[in-house]
Amino acid sequence: MKLFHEKCAGLDVHKETVVACVRVHQKGRVSHEVRTFGTTTQALLELADWLDEVGCTHAVMESTGVYWKPVWHVLSGGALELTLANADHVRNVPGRKTDVKDAVWLADLLAHGLTRSSFVPPPAIEELRDLTRTRRQLVRQRVQHVQRIQKTLESANVKLESVISDVLGVSGRAMVEAIAAGETNPERLAGLAHARLQTPREKLVAALHGKVTAHHRFMLQAHLEQVDATNKTIEAIDKEVERALEPFRDRVKLLKTMPGISDQVARTLVAEIGVDMTVFPSAAHLVSWAGLCPELRESAGKRRSSRTRKGAPWLKPVLVQCAWAAARKKDSYFKAQFLRLRTRRGPKKAVVAVAASMLTAAYFMLRDGTAFEDLGSGHFDTKDKTRATRALGRRLEGLGYAVELRDQAA
Repeated sequence: MKLFHEKCAGLDVHKETVVACVRVHQKGRVSHEVRTFGTTTQALLELADWLDEVGCTHAVMESTGVYWKPVWHVLSGGALELTLANADHVRNVPGRKTDVKDAVWLADLLAHGLTRSSFVPPPAIEELRDLTRTRRQLVRQRVQHVQRIQKTLESANVKLESVISDVLGVSGRAMVEAIAAGETNPERLAGLAHARLQTPREKLVAALHGKVTAHHRFMLQAHLEQVDATNKTIEAIDKEVERALEPFRDRVKLLKTMPGISDQVARTLVAEIGVDMTVFPSAAHLVSWAGLCPELRESAGKRRSSRTRKGAPWLKPVLVQCAWAAARKKDSYFKAQFLRLRTRRGPKKAVVAVAASMLTAAYFMLRDGTAFEDLGSGHFDTKDKTRATRALGRRLEGLGYAVELRDQAA
């Protein structure tokens, strides 16, 4: 097997220890030296000094939770070339699972070029990613508290959700606060509704007639306070995101020219994939990394499965959600692609294909610094006029018509 690195190291990273194995190939012989270090800053500096002392040029570690991050930050400052490997891609042979054997196995894989590096964003993108992911988690928490408010109202037989679309809108918030404060009169509660609320007053009064106890009022007040605190934190994060986005403002504007991409989604895209597309060999590699393409599983000439893999959990759901919006834009390429695939593959697979196309477009937009150019709804007809002609002919024949195709006279 071809040897790529004569002196390299495998690092088995844990919460409190790092098991390091240095593999040296010299004069046709291979030797391994294994040492265990702590994960404090001083211990990691000692690890860096040891790797430099033995002349190690490359090192590989698994992406184990967040424990790899401090090791990466300490070791990445020098001449050592680091590789962050996906743990699923570098599994050892079953039945040989120890920390030392894992470190030796990683070193052997790296020496023969059998590891692929995962995408590690630069510090500025990493900070932006932490902010956008935290914001998304807080939005989820806020939704959970709103759902608990709805549950508490239902428990008190207050059917506010049945007559108002947003329980914490202008009208709903005023009513919920009044209920939490002790107001029980349905007429007075209905009088708090905004003038633009279209729900009939008698229907609103009937929905607000319930049996609210002191326990219900306490729970409503507690969840309202949590919603307010979460909103305040989200506002603070939004301000910090604005500051962190300053170097990438032009890229965010470019991404927003694509249908279905809002300002928040553009920020998420920049935070998840960065702005330097050279880290991905091609657009297809980026789509595969995001988990938006069918997996290849073939044996004995038979294709076993075409499911998409999990991919990037913080990016894939956002792109699929945007694809639904892009597929509804009139006279657009994405809508034409969605309708074309939906008839054969179903709506779910069609929208995943649209999401993959959107990510492909984002790759070239970020790489070349160009705005989005829609190919139009007639792109597929223009691309393959013969196929479209035959398909339309078969469709008319299926409806009972005799079809004769002739070229239009000039």
